[in-house]
Amino acid sequence: MLHKLVLIVAFMGSLVSCKKPLDNFHIASPNEEVSIDIKLVENKINYRVNQKGKERIGFSELEIFDNGNVTILGAKEIESDSTWQPVWGQHSSIRDHFKALQLEVDFDGVGGKLLARAYDQGVAFRIILNEGDKPTAADFKCTYNLPEGSNYFFPKGETEPVGPVKFAGLREVVTQEDGKVKKFSVPLVVESSDQSYIALLESDLYAARGIDPMRLNIGEASGNIAAVNSVSLNEEEWTSPWRVILLGNSAGDLVVNTVPVNLATPTQLDNTDWIKPGKTLWDWRVHGYTAPDGFVYGINTESYFRFIDFAAEKGIRYFLIDDSWYKHVSKGHFELSDQLDLQEVIDYAAKKEVELILYYDRKHGEYGDEGLFPYYQSLGMKGIKYGFMGSDVDFTRAAIQKSAESHLLIDFHDGPVPFTGIRRTYPNAITREYCHAQQDSRRAFTPESFIKMALINAITGPLDMNNGNFDLTGINSGKRQKGPRKTNSYVSTVVSEAARTLVIFSGLVCIPDAPEAYSAKADLFEFIQKLPVGKWDESRILHSDLSKYITTARRHGEEWFIGSVYNQEGGALDIQLDFLEEGKQYEVTFYEDTPETHGKTNPEAYQVRTGKVKKGDVIEAVMAPGGGHCMWIRPSK
Repeated sequence: MLHKLVLIVAFMGSLVSCKKPLDNFHIASPNEEVSIDIKLVENKINYRVNQKGKERIGFSELEIFDNGNVTILGAKEIESDSTWQPVWGQHSSIRDHFKALQLEVDFDGVGGKLLARAYDQGVAFRIILNEGDKPTAADFKCTYNLPEGSNYFFPKGETEPVGPVKFAGLREVVTQEDGKVKKFSVPLVVESSDQSYIALLESDLYAARGIDPMRLNIGEASGNIAAVNSVSLNEEEWTSPWRVILLGNSAGDLVVNTVPVNLATPTQLDNTDWIKPGKTLWDWRVHGYTAPDGFVYGINTESYFRFIDFAAEKGIRYFLIDDSWYKHVSKGHFELSDQLDLQEVIDYAAKKEVELILYYDRKHGEYGDEGLFPYYQSLGMKGIKYGFMGSDVDFTRAAIQKSAESHLLIDFHDGPVPFTGIRRTYPNAITREYCHAQQDSRRAFTPESFIKMALINAITGPLDMNNGNFDLTGINSGKRQKGPRKTNSYVSTVVSEAARTLVIFSGLVCIPDAPEAYSAKADLFEFIQKLPVGKWDESRILHSDLSKYITTARRHGEEWFIGSVYNQEGGALDIQLDFLEEGKQYEVTFYEDTPETHGKTNPEAYQVRTGKVKKGDVIEAVMAPGGGHCMWIRPSK
């Protein structure tokens, strides 16, 4: 059957190639609901995207040389349908089914290809320039003519994402005090007036050289957005990142869309057995916490023993040691802190079968990356949290590769390159802080910020957001060394905190509170403890509203974990259990806000109860202002 398919594809390609003139092409997705039209207009490539007969992207430009003339020399139509299994992720099996046009193109005297893929859930474009003589610089440009009347949303570093804002208000949002108009980050989420959704981003930056991460400009015409990147070229073949347009019927559809990861380069690792997703405890936000027995947490050996003991007791795979385990760094040498005995901590963790992840940044000096990763491996570390590396594509790519050579997971912090899809190529790239993490810069974020990031930033892949605080009253009262700068500015409930650890997809779920805070609410902590992080067979977004709420459901085997978060208005969502197996009885544990719970005034009130459910049942998830709701569903014994 496969052999027959190849013959058909080749025949179709030869037919397309015979069409004259070569200036107008059409390709539809496998279900024929999404289509791409490509045509030459004054020797420039223009494209359009339709969905279900409706224009989603009006004719827009795609070019590699500024104002260069394009000639299409040949064309081939391809259909590909395959399935692959990620090392870890939101799905245990991913279908990669698309139809594509491969156009042989003369780009202003330089030979190459334009690849256009149509998936049922979106489209993507890539330019390849052939090996040989070419200019040393280019501009990779893709414009997007978006629907009139849309609302726009996009990330804004370590602050709340922007939106909703109309096109007319975008320029004001991105204009700085000096009058300069700043580019903005991907993904750009576009909420159309008909309540359909579009996301603009890139994938497989790994395969591109000499180009910075995708950022967006505002065009002059209403609804026109442009991505323009300067490119450094040489005589080698050059491949662009994919320019990706995702399509969804809801905002949540974009978060579980598999197109970006399907576009990524397949794994470059021969052996991935050592890559283990999981949960980690973390010391940084606990400093200054006073335990019920009077012990005060800090950067010291005894504090770390307590974390390790709790991790061992609760089956938490990792413990992450953050900054201040060293004082100064020089080439090939760490000057360790005299506040703790790192080797003693390493030995104790090994004895307790808890694996360690160690922080590093270059603020205190540079060790040298050639030796850094082997050194971490020699210490017995399982991963590295890399901070303050800057948004440097080549550096980030190299760090991922070098960490893999030393069998280390890597977690990038502090404004990293999003590198969408890299988890397929190098699955040791376990997560990154492409968001505003909990209390980052000691700013506490709101439920509205969380919901936006869960539906915007998360489209690019796993996020290290550090959800799951349980001692909300203590944190808000200023009793932590690194708590919020403004007391009582952290709005959440403990049930919302538990739900957030599920809602945000990551290969490393970092829970930031003290062991004693979790032990005091052990019945609620059960939800976090049971999560099979990164081992999901299936993930769905059941409810999503960019300003109000999100409900995420994830399946592992026959068990379902469901988490919901609501904004500061609070509210109720009907959760239909139509995804359960027919004829089966299930046990469910509900982790809920109470009628007295409030994200500002009573954040730690919660209740846990059990029950029975079956396919077709509808659960009313009632949430306090800033609150949440969790369910753990498993077959009855």
